[in-house]
Amino acid sequence: MSSTRRDLGSRLPANVRIPDVEIPDGRMVELPGRGSTYVTDTPGPTDDAPAILLLHALSTTGLLAWFPSIPALSKKFRVITMDQRLHGRGIDTDKFTLQDCADDAAAVLDALSIDKAIIAGFSMGSLIAQRVWRQHPDRVGGLVLCASTDQFQTNTTERLFHRAMGMSLGSPRRRTPAKGATPRSVDPRDDIHRWALAEFKSTRPAAVGRAVAAIGSHHTKPWIREIDVPTAVVVPLRDKAIPPARQMAMARRIPGATIHEVDAGHSCCVMNADAFVPVLIEATNTVLARWRENSTPN
Repeated sequence: MSSTRRDLGSRLPANVRIPDVEIPDGRMVELPGRGSTYVTDTPGPTDDAPAILLLHALSTTGLLAWFPSIPALSKKFRVITMDQRLHGRGIDTDKFTLQDCADDAAAVLDALSIDKAIIAGFSMGSLIAQRVWRQHPDRVGGLVLCASTDQFQTNTTERLFHRAMGMSLGSPRRRTPAKGATPRSVDPRDDIHRWALAEFKSTRPAAVGRAVAAIGSHHTKPWIREIDVPTAVVVPLRDKAIPPARQMAMARRIPGATIHEVDAGHSCCVMNADAFVPVLIEATNTVLARWRENSTPN
C-alpha cells in the first residue's frame, strides 16, 4: 500500500498521462460532532440517480484517487467523493481508525440526505467500505472493493512493517499543512499534473504513518462471509502491495461476489486509468443491477 505514495510522488509529474477530464468543484461539509471534510457531489443523469460514495486510497484524496472515474460513473450515478480524516482537507484530528473513517462516511451520507448508496473503495478505501457495511448496513446498497483484502500482517514482513509504524508514530501529533502544497492551489484547468501533485502533497507523511499503523490492524476475515449486499471485487493483476491471490481469496469468501480483473498495478485508479475505469464501470453496473433486482417487489 505504501507503493501508492512512492509511485505517485516519484512518477506522476513526468511519466504518467493524466486523463484530460473535468475536475468537479467541491465544498467543505460539516459533519456534526466529528469535524468537516471536503466533499464533491457530481449529479447523475436524473434527479433520482442512485448514489455511489467513493472512498480513496492511502495518502491520496477523494478527487486524486477518483477523478479519472467520475465522468464515466456520472452517466449512471450521483457520484460523491470525500477526503478521509487526516488526508487532504479531511477531518483534522489526533485519531485515525478505520472504524472512525466508516462513521465519517455514513455522516457524509447524512449531510447530503442520502438514505442508501453503493460504497466503492480503493485500497485503504476498500477496507473502510467493508466497515461501512459492518457498522451501517442499512446505508449500503452494494459494495465495490478495489485492490482490497480482509487481512493484513499475514507474514513476518508485514507484521514487522506495521509494528514499526505503530511504534514510531504511536504518539499523537497535530497535523500541519504541507508548505506550498495546499489543495486547489493549482487550477487543474491550467496544469492538471501540478494540481495532482498538490493534492498528493496535501497529506502529511506523519498522517500517512498513522494510517498505515491503523491499516495493519485490519482484520475482517472473521465476518466478511456475512456481507449480504451485492458486491464486486476489482483485482489489479499486477498489484505488488496486496497480492492478487489474497484479493481473489477474499472475494471468494463474500457470498455472490463477482470478480473483475484489470491488467495493472496497485495505483491503477490514476496511473493506468484507461485500463481501470472500464473495469470499474463493469463492476459498478453489476452491483447496481443486482441491487435493483433485490429491491424490486416480488
